[in-house]
Amino acid sequence: MKKIFIDGAEGTTGLKIFERFKDRTDIEILKIDSALRKDENEIRKFINASDITFLCLPDAAAIEAVKLVENPNTVIIDTSTAHRTADGWAYGFPELDKEQRAKIASSKRIGNPGCYATGFISLVYPLVKEGILPKDYPLSCFAVSGYSGGGKKLIAQYEDADRDKKFGAARMYGWGQTHKHLKEMQVITGIDKTPLFSPLTTDYFSGMIVQVPLFADMLIKKTSPAELRDIFAKYYEGEKFVKVAPFGADVDKGNVIFSDEMSGRDDLVIYVTGNDDRIVVASSFDNLGKGASGAAIQNMNIVMGIDETTGLVV
Repeated sequence: MKKIFIDGAEGTTGLKIFERFKDRTDIEILKIDSALRKDENEIRKFINASDITFLCLPDAAAIEAVKLVENPNTVIIDTSTAHRTADGWAYGFPELDKEQRAKIASSKRIGNPGCYATGFISLVYPLVKEGILPKDYPLSCFAVSGYSGGGKKLIAQYEDADRDKKFGAARMYGWGQTHKHLKEMQVITGIDKTPLFSPLTTDYFSGMIVQVPLFADMLIKKTSPAELRDIFAKYYEGEKFVKVAPFGADVDKGNVIFSDEMSGRDDLVIYVTGNDDRIVVASSFDNLGKGASGAAIQNMNIVMGIDETTGLVV
């Protein structure tokens, strides 16, 4: 039985990880006294007593927490931005390529992906790797997320009975092109230019869609939407957490896809639509599932050498 510690268990991601453990009998949760949850010596004790520690902390706190590790066998899964592109850390997106699972399984340091980054990378990385998308393509990304992705403060603002009526409208943000997920979006995919990124949140709890538009004549070889869909299907063949919708699935849905359709799930669905000139590739998933706590537990299951779907909804 593996001993698990969640440092930051009272935050949104930490709470969701804990919730997913409620029916697990193959792990033991090490629970720190809430009054001592910020005590460095107590945290050190729990981290080093664990087989696997989840860091659900702000970046600076996650960096400090890693310094407390003394047990060479303790595995750290960091859900913050701090270590996602750091040397010596495995990027926690197992479906990235055929080697990534083994890297995660053998690593003591795993950086859990950001939610927007998960959607973007699931779309762009395969196209770069398969020689479809040039690395110097001027990419843009438009994404819609439920408000839970903003953490406890934003959740409280949206769920306040006396909230300002503005929270009923779409909330555009990140206009300064400094979103914290941009670095991993570029580094992990290997593209030359940082993408132009336009995220927004709106008035529902969880679920998100990440879209990347493409001009067919700017690809390395001109590819139709149907052909592009088949490229994704082959790339992710056999994967349980990344699925590719049949071409035309958006039409079957009435030419409408709702951004909360994957809420409550831990997998991700890719759609391809458009025409022979302009194509949109999109990923739909739960920002708290494959975009955060679900991905963290999938990585934990890989480290444990058990079925990746254990305790998850796919």
